[in-house]
Amino acid sequence: MESLLRIALIDWLRADAVLAPAVNIVAEEHPVQASVPWIGVTASASTDWSTKTERGREVRLTLEYLTRGDDPAEAAAIVAAIEACVEGLPRRQPGFHVAGIAFLRARAAQRARHGRAVLLEYRFRILATA
Repeated sequence: MESLLRIALIDWLRADAVLAPAVNIVAEEHPVQASVPWIGVTASASTDWSTKTERGREVRLTLEYLTRGDDPAEAAAIVAAIEACVEGLPRRQPGFHVAGIAFLRARAAQRARHGRAVLLEYRFRILATA
């Protein structure tokens, strides 16, 4: 189910009307040959979240937004759009249902050559539908 969630989230972020023109690519992990700005689903881990009658997972997932610039405020609008998009992921997905989405934490860091990275970590609780 973790893989299905990653695929659904990447597709959802790629289709977002605000993010699509603002980033070069939304990809699994770090895109190999993409110029900034980009969004990557960089890490995830899951644990059992089953009920007596349904299989489930709690998935912790990290998104990375990489851009250029010295001013952290420049990335703020895109980060807000990423957050809104993630939290608006449709609950019904092929193979699973999202029971809950919770923001856990964010980190920002300045990188070499004026790179700026923002990491967003979320918790998804999902139940299998098939």
